[in-house]
Amino acid sequence: MQIAILALGSQGDVQPYVALGRGLQAAGHGVRLITHDNYAAFVKSNGLEFWPMHGDVQSAVDSPELRALLEKGNFIAITRHTTALAQQAALRWAQDGLTACQGVDMIVAGVGGLNVAVALAEKLRIPLLQAYVLPFTPTTAFPGVLFPGAVTRLGGLANRLSHHLVRQIMWQGFRSADSMARQQVLGLPPAPFSGPYNSAAVRGAPILYGFSPSVLPKPADWGENLHVTGYWTLEADPTWTPPPALTAFLESGPPPIYVGFGSMGSRKPEETAHLVLQAVEQTGQRAILLSGWGGLRAENAPENVFLVDSIPHAWLFPRTAAVVHHGGAGTTAAGLRAGVPSIIIPFFADQPFWGQRVAALGAGPAPIPRKQLSVEGLAGAIRQAVGSAEMRQAVARLGEKIRAEDGIGAAVAVVEKMSTAKGAP
Repeated sequence: MQIAILALGSQGDVQPYVALGRGLQAAGHGVRLITHDNYAAFVKSNGLEFWPMHGDVQSAVDSPELRALLEKGNFIAITRHTTALAQQAALRWAQDGLTACQGVDMIVAGVGGLNVAVALAEKLRIPLLQAYVLPFTPTTAFPGVLFPGAVTRLGGLANRLSHHLVRQIMWQGFRSADSMARQQVLGLPPAPFSGPYNSAAVRGAPILYGFSPSVLPKPADWGENLHVTGYWTLEADPTWTPPPALTAFLESGPPPIYVGFGSMGSRKPEETAHLVLQAVEQTGQRAILLSGWGGLRAENAPENVFLVDSIPHAWLFPRTAAVVHHGGAGTTAAGLRAGVPSIIIPFFADQPFWGQRVAALGAGPAPIPRKQLSVEGLAGAIRQAVGSAEMRQAVARLGEKIRAEDGIGAAVAVVEKMSTAKGAP
């Protein structure tokens, strides 16, 4: 079967779909990974066929406007800004997607590419498999990812309503751009005002969830066609070798903590680096700091601190004492899979949700919102993560469970069942 995977967003958003694509390809399917121009080398290095989707996410995230919004953590303002960018790109995305999906039997997409993917599936009359790395189907079990956990106190109905509100927040910001692309490029009528969530392209089809049931069990009110498969993990390249200086640092003392905020780079990177270095000094820990996209930078770092630009999480995290990060779905998965405590500093979107989940599992301290981050707060969280035997044992057991799961294999099995049912080649 020929499968197109449409994945938009940061590298952390795209990486699970690259892992899923590799699994599908290993099972004998043809796979096209449709994503932003700046991920071409990343996709090709993983042996997948790359098809470009207009735009460079790194440049957008690096812009002063978006950095300022990320610093404030106002999701509505961030959504308004990214919506404007999406409206500018909508026509190109529809055209790029239409070209890339010619001759495929199925489209796979998550939150980032859902609206475009629904329109393409309707246009080409092919099935769309929804594949998410965060909970997106309404449930009474817990609130939507943009809502605080305290919503649960209001009962299951409030939880379910919050999921519908999350869907509408994401949809309404993109609705005008989606309508324009559907009409001008694809010759389709606009999607309903309430969104494409009940489109014929997805109605009754399976839905994949690429997170661990040990981290977030499948809710009882999710139907049989919803599958919590386990994480879609991109294994460390066995041919990759770390820089000799990093190896020497790791071997020169006890396991360090890792600090990195991915694409959530601060508007004031030097200030953030100074805060982190003070907390590290207070706790007497060794540390590896990730610079990221203009993120942490520290001149003349002390001997107990090592700075890196980019290191595979699957290789590095098991060699650390704890990981400090923004709480993105992919980084959270990597930390838990490694079996080391996570200290989550959420900025916005689903990051507080994963921070709360990690704390509830006893796999890390309570999350510290970025706007509330202080030297004392971070130092206290580091001491708890490194010093609590109970926490370390809990996350080690959780890591063992996650590593025993075969999320990609379970997802591939669902795809192949769809293929058999529809008689696809």
